[in-house]
Amino acid sequence: MKRRLILLSLVFILVTFRVNAQESWGGGVDNEPFHFGFTFQFISAEYKILKQANWREPYIDPEDGSVSKPTLYSITSPVSPGFGLGFVSNYRLGNNADIRFTPALSFSDRLIDYNYLMTEEFKQQKVQSTLVDFPFGIKIKSDRRKNFRAYMLYGVKYSVDIVSKKKTNDIDKILSEKLVKNTRNTLWYEAGIGFDLYFEFFKLSPEIKLANSFTSVLLAEDHPYTKPLDKLYLRNLQFSLYFE
Repeated sequence: MKRRLILLSLVFILVTFRVNAQESWGGGVDNEPFHFGFTFQFISAEYKILKQANWREPYIDPEDGSVSKPTLYSITSPVSPGFGLGFVSNYRLGNNADIRFTPALSFSDRLIDYNYLMTEEFKQQKVQSTLVDFPFGIKIKSDRRKNFRAYMLYGVKYSVDIVSKKKTNDIDKILSEKLVKNTRNTLWYEAGIGFDLYFEFFKLSPEIKLANSFTSVLLAEDHPYTKPLDKLYLRNLQFSLYFE
């Protein structure tokens, strides 16, 4: 009987130690008022396009009055992939809320397809960008269940395009080779969901987030590819892996 009691006591102690050890998994980041990390981002980028009322009409060259482009059939923005790398700064507000600052460098292209009526002509505009992102957000977390926690994220982001100006210099190009240009600075709003998964020495957080620009990023110019457009809004779907 004594042996059984000793054995049961040892099993109980080991189980209790294991449970307590797992509850402290994650390197103790949830108990720190301030902690850091890094992130990898996979981006799906596109435009939300608003067209002019007369967007279908042929483009007339203002210099000689000739038709430079025929009647348009459609203007669309297919999804284009990208990626980003960044850092995490997290301030703990309480057991169920954090403030997060996650600056990142992201590389993504946005595409615009022009199809013309009664012809086989097709034109794709590629707007290349390298953005320095400065996102601020509030993370609303559920209670931790062993090594799992769900959360929602809401915030805003300010972005600066650091290379697009060099890639869109088309001063010496003819009308048919002109490029669509975007503003250099962009303000976004963001919302996402994710999960905190606790490992022995770190926390891994897969997250899906949707980001949209508050205002149009289109730079209005008089050429065949910008003239039919009224506004361009940026829209990104982003999958991130956070290591903290």
